[in-house]
Amino acid sequence: MKSWKTTIVMGCAVALLGMVVQSEAASVRVRCEKTSTRSRISVDGSGLAARSFHAVATSGGISATSQPKTAVGGQAEFDFDSNPADINAGATPISPNFIQGGQVTGKILNANNVVKAQSTVFCRVR
Repeated sequence: MKSWKTTIVMGCAVALLGMVVQSEAASVRVRCEKTSTRSRISVDGSGLAARSFHAVATSGGISATSQPKTAVGGQAEFDFDSNPADINAGATPISPNFIQGGQVTGKILNANNVVKAQSTVFCRVR
């Protein structure tokens, strides 16, 4: 009897642990804009644990990787820009023609380079 009860308790503990691990439901919102002289991308993660993350923006086979940031209040925001003023303010530098074909994929990755969330969007073109 004792081993049967132990098996049930252990099974319940494993199931609960699985639910806790799965409860980190990270999501990402990607916004981008392309003009004749500028590319601008924002990759904003939410539902993140208070850990370090970085973002990767990819367009037309070209990728840029941000510096790591620690999520605060479940959120981490990453900007990529070709505008020097925004780069000086902390945006990851990209070229003015970084956005190719009007489409960008943004990913949020943890410190082990595991993708926690990703999204592909069409960019606003002006």
